[in-house]
Amino acid sequence: MDHQPFFKRGPSPKTRLAFFGLLAIALMVTDARFNQLDLLRQGVGLALHPLQQIANSPLTLSRRAGEFFVTQSQLADEITRLRQQQLGNAIQLQLNQSLQAENAHLRRLLSTRKSLTSQSTTAEVMSAGRSPFSRKIIVDKGSSSGIQAGQAAIDDRGLVGQVTRLQLLSSEITLITDKGQAVPVEVVRNGVRAIAFGHGRNNTLELAFMPVNMDIQNGDQLITSGIDGTYPRGVPVAIVSQIERNAGDPFARITCTPSSGLDRYRSLLIISVSESPPAALPPVKKHAKEAQ
Repeated sequence: MDHQPFFKRGPSPKTRLAFFGLLAIALMVTDARFNQLDLLRQGVGLALHPLQQIANSPLTLSRRAGEFFVTQSQLADEITRLRQQQLGNAIQLQLNQSLQAENAHLRRLLSTRKSLTSQSTTAEVMSAGRSPFSRKIIVDKGSSSGIQAGQAAIDDRGLVGQVTRLQLLSSEITLITDKGQAVPVEVVRNGVRAIAFGHGRNNTLELAFMPVNMDIQNGDQLITSGIDGTYPRGVPVAIVSQIERNAGDPFARITCTPSSGLDRYRSLLIISVSESPPAALPPVKKHAKEAQ
């Protein structure tokens, strides 16, 4: 009995190789001569495109992930750089504003100096006094610059204080708000004379021993009267800010705010002492000062 093979064998491998080789040559010749396979090539490429995308997807994903992390790192570095630049610009802006304010103050101080009839010396504040119970500042001009004890210190807005202690290269100025300071003043509105005493706190002055019926109003401007020979006449001293009148008290409580920038500016003018002899204060006012 003859045994037949389970699977029917086809052409031999050599025959297949020869057939497909001739077919490939024919297709290449046809494509080269007649350009008839472009449509077939496009169709095959379109059919194989999804397979190409799937095959390239791992490489594409890894590349995009790398670009994402690189971009995130670059953005973080850029944000850090921009924040540092913003901080630097803010600091520079503050410095510029401070310089503009200081330049404006110096221009006003120069204008004030030009308007003075007496000689003056420009000084810069070095530090505040060491004692917490006094209101004093130290400036960078001393006896070597011709500064003398008793000279008045002013800024572009008004009276600051008086030179009370001298060194060779520095001076101590007691502010008008110090408790031991007294400044003869007069009211610009009506010419009433008084003495302004420093409170020693809160940067305020007080017009002591003023009768309750005295013509003093809130907002009145006080200037130096010049009767003591230390402060030139007409320098702004303070503005009346609060008045308390009690019928049972013979004196009014009058609080004033200094006109000058006592704690704001670094430069001021020290005015030369008047050559005219100081005028004596009225006895009543001297007694009032002692009572204070």
